[in-house]
Amino acid sequence: MNLDLLNPFFKQYEELLKTADTIFDKVKSDFPDCVKCHEKCSDCCHALFDLTLIEALYINHHFNEKYKGEKHQALTEKADKADRQIYKIKKKAYKDLEAGKKEDDILAEIAEERVRCPLLNELEMCDLYEHRPITCRFYGIPTSIAGKGHTCGKSAFQKGNLYPTVNLDIIQKKLYDLSDQIVKAMQSKYIRLSEMIIPLSMAMITSYDDEYLGIKE
Repeated sequence: MNLDLLNPFFKQYEELLKTADTIFDKVKSDFPDCVKCHEKCSDCCHALFDLTLIEALYINHHFNEKYKGEKHQALTEKADKADRQIYKIKKKAYKDLEAGKKEDDILAEIAEERVRCPLLNELEMCDLYEHRPITCRFYGIPTSIAGKGHTCGKSAFQKGNLYPTVNLDIIQKKLYDLSDQIVKAMQSKYIRLSEMIIPLSMAMITSYDDEYLGIKE
């Protein structure tokens, strides 16, 4: 992984993370009775979501930088276990879609699935908290995806009331744009690499070398 090339993009991504934190803090300050997030609350750490390329590279780098030896191996084993669970869930979802099941129904079922994040430790704390994905930072406050509202089931936001809502489609567009810039900067032969999305577990265990990224001569 070429950090000299990636660092400028990581800095842009970190600005998005700061913005996410600022938004979350503002909503929590304005609606303290509705936001129920607190230390060791790990509801969001069992939700299923995928990472864009910029996020996956960022997580992978900081995971490998922070952990070495036995601790790294233990977390890698947890990531591998979680990844196998997620694979089974996605495989079933794909079969259901092929069988004619409605996509909205499939997504609703996936939203009910629970897989423990490999970075969630025995104290119910994140082992990579400072570098956690942007999705984790918005969890607990109102968001919208494709025009549909979402919020944490533990929150006290009331259906039908108006609240500040984060449009995740806009956030996702920025993440894809950053990913696309990376692919162009590294001159990867995989021109659609920026469209890739993967679980955090896979991002942890993947080796992002030149061959994987399509820049090996």
